[in-house]
Order: sequence, then C-alpha cells, then structure tokens
Amino acid sequence: MMKADVHMHTNFSSDSDSSPEEMIQGAIAKGLEVLCFTDHFDKDNVAWGPEDIFNPEEYFQVLLPLKEKYKDQIKVKIGVEIGMQPYLEPFYRRFIQKYPFEFVIGSVHSIWKMDIAHGEIFEGHSDEEIYRATLEETLEDVRIYDDFDVLGHMDYMVRYGETKEKEYSYQRYADVIDEILKTIIAKGKGIELNTAGLKYGLPFAHPHPDVLKRYRELGGEIITVGADGHRPDHIAYDFYKVSDILKSCGFKYYTEFSDRKPVFKQLP
Repeated sequence: MMKADVHMHTNFSSDSDSSPEEMIQGAIAKGLEVLCFTDHFDKDNVAWGPEDIFNPEEYFQVLLPLKEKYKDQIKVKIGVEIGMQPYLEPFYRRFIQKYPFEFVIGSVHSIWKMDIAHGEIFEGHSDEEIYRATLEETLEDVRIYDDFDVLGHMDYMVRYGETKEKEYSYQRYADVIDEILKTIIAKGKGIELNTAGLKYGLPFAHPHPDVLKRYRELGGEIITVGADGHRPDHIAYDFYKVSDILKSCGFKYYTEFSDRKPVFKQLP
C-alpha cells in the first residue's frame, strides 16, 4: 500500500472539524510514513466567505511544532490547496512566494464565481455544459498560473452533477483535456491521483483512468497521491488500489515533493 498521503485537510479548512494532531495520529495508525497538510485557501469563494480562509501565520505556528513533535514517527509536510480562479493569479503568486509551503496543489472549486460543490451552478444547465465549462476554466487557469506544483482532482465536478459519470468520459472532452495535460507537462507541473472520487461513490478516482493513461502517453510523469481526507477515517482511503491503478495506466513511479521539488518513488 502507498505510504504517503499528500492531500489532507484539518479544521484550518472550513469543511473539516478535525485537528491537525488528530490527522497526524490517524495517519500513524494507518501505517503512513509521509503526510502533507494541504488546507484550503480559496480566496473569494463566496459560498465560504472570507472568515473561512485560514490565517497563514497561525497555520505555521500550529503545524511546525507538530512536525517536530512527530518527526520520529512520520514525516509531516506543510502545503496548501489554492482555489484557482483566473483573475486571482496575481494574488496567489504573492501569497505562495510569501510563505514557505513545501507543496502547492492548484485546484478548481469554483467557476463563474460559483462553488461547484454547492450545486446551484447546475441549475438551468446540463451536466455536460458544466463539465465542459469547468474544464475550459481549468485550462485557462493552468495557462495563467505558474505557482503551483500539481493540478488537484481534475474532473472533480463529476461528483456533483445530476448524472455523475454518465455524462463524462475522456473521449467526450478530449479536446480540452488534452490541452490541459499538454500545458501542465510543458510547464513541468504534475497532476494528482485523488481517491476521493471513490469515497464519493464514483467508479473511479480523480482523474478517470483514461485521463491518467493519456497524461502518461503525452509524457506526463509527475503524479502525487492523496485521499483528500477531512477526518482521520478518510486518510489513505482505498490506497490499496492505487498502485494497480497507476501501473495499469503506464506509470512505474509516483511523486512526493520536497521543498516544492518533485522526488520520484517506485510504486509498491
């Protein structure tokens, strides 16, 4: 089983009630060797509100002592998951340069200034329309942004559609997905395998295996693994499936990040 979960949330994120120490203890209990906290920083997400964005100084004040406390039991890394929107690129560039994050996930949680997970965006639109619009905005984001390491949970929006995966396939959106993947590869960035898709009842982790295969065919190598956990029982969710998924898609290695630099590890 994979021993590194590098997408994890705590009560620094508005959608988690778990303390960082609870998550560390949960990761140790599951036999992990590496974890990375990647709490949400979604500026201007109107569904959450400004009071739900964590204070970066407090974040490091809490996490650094825990990193030291548990250093003999597990390697704790401090990252962040930013909520990309095209007009926010200058803000996030300054934000990432200001703080010593070890890993940065760039994710798309909102389009048209609406939070996808809250569902209202689907009202009056077909799933296909929203899926395509999300992918098109993702393409715009990855073209504009440079200060991220991997693109988070590509095809995340499928969780929230009325028909879920029935209106989604790589082939249906291959034109825009290929451009996203080519842009990421050209910039030396990566993607993640996010097992939360399985947790939320989809028949695949994010992104769909056909997307993973295409990423590899195009020359993509940087791929991290995270369960996107918000409480201890979410940690390393279905990680026993990860190695087989990645190998079946042509990967021999997965990636961890050390001070924003990719480190390749052989798949177990």
